Amino acid sequence: MNIFIEKLHVADEENLFNFELENRTFFEEMIPTRGDNFYNPENFKKIHKTLLEEQVNDDSYFYLIKNREGLILGRINLVDIEKSDKIGYLGYRVGQAYTGKGIANTALKLLIETVTGKDIKQIKAKTTTNNIASQRVLEKNGFERIETSSEEFEMNGQMLKFVYYILKI
Repeated sequence: MNIFIEKLHVADEENLFNFELENRTFFEEMIPTRGDNFYNPENFKKIHKTLLEEQVNDDSYFYLIKNREGLILGRINLVDIEKSDKIGYLGYRVGQAYTGKGIANTALKLLIETVTGKDIKQIKAKTTTNNIASQRVLEKNGFERIETSSEEFEMNGQMLKFVYYILKI
């Protein structure tokens, strides 16, 4: 599938909200919930505005994964950028209808290309022990598995741990 990543814009708010709402149940099977407040339209509007402000200050980079028709397929972000250490923290999610098509893998390659040379020297990521697909995407893109946490947490009736990765650019 032919995709691209595009920085988050004000005009994306409604489509992004609908994307998140449509995929909520699917996302919450693999990652901890964002909570009910995230899915309240008025709260989402405030969250969207905050994300845009963070992006302006280069504190975070928020990208939407889109197809050539402009449909949102997912999102991929580098957040909480530590400017002094040149470290960013990766997050991504692909809508349920688009999984298994290489979209996360391609989007991550595009993100790495985009941020290379932007004062980012390391990208850190974490996923859960049950999210094998995410682990594969990270490893295909050169991320090194650095540790699995010793602490467990319960999510959807399963005891899970976080798996941590790093990529040096």
